[in-house]
Amino acid sequence: MSEVFQYPMTYPSWWLDYYYVATWMLGMVFLGIGWAVFFRYGKFSYGVDLGCLWKTTLLIVLTTIALGGPNYYNTRFVGEHGQDGDSVKITDSELLYLDRKGNEKNFSLQSITAIYQEPRTYNPPPKIYIVAGKDELKDSLFVTKNLQGFEAFLASLSSKTGVIVKRP
Repeated sequence: MSEVFQYPMTYPSWWLDYYYVATWMLGMVFLGIGWAVFFRYGKFSYGVDLGCLWKTTLLIVLTTIALGGPNYYNTRFVGEHGQDGDSVKITDSELLYLDRKGNEKNFSLQSITAIYQEPRTYNPPPKIYIVAGKDELKDSLFVTKNLQGFEAFLASLSSKTGVIVKRP
């Protein structure tokens, strides 16, 4: 008998596929507005004065926000919602991971050698890695705590493979 576990879809599919384009465009619009203000109200002289210092500081701050804001959001978003819509299926003989775009990865349950949580988490939520490598296939995949029925999934996988889940 197979068990199916699925990540919830908290955002529309189009946003999950193109969020980074929107955030980078907003960052560049912010930077463009900063440059427009700079050119409109900046007093340009060829000497070095204190006006040069505030204009340089303004452009550095605007550039940092315009590049760092989308980078922060995108990194955090993919950590929290990168698997939304994906599903994991455990059958009697294999583990099948199907992402929302239709790509699949499957392992034989006998080939799974380790199930462990990463020791340090830089992006929430923590990841549990499933490593397969007894036969010619050497690969891994991960699941996060956002998976509905996460604890039941780990218990079922551990009981069917005989591999103990290691957590820090």
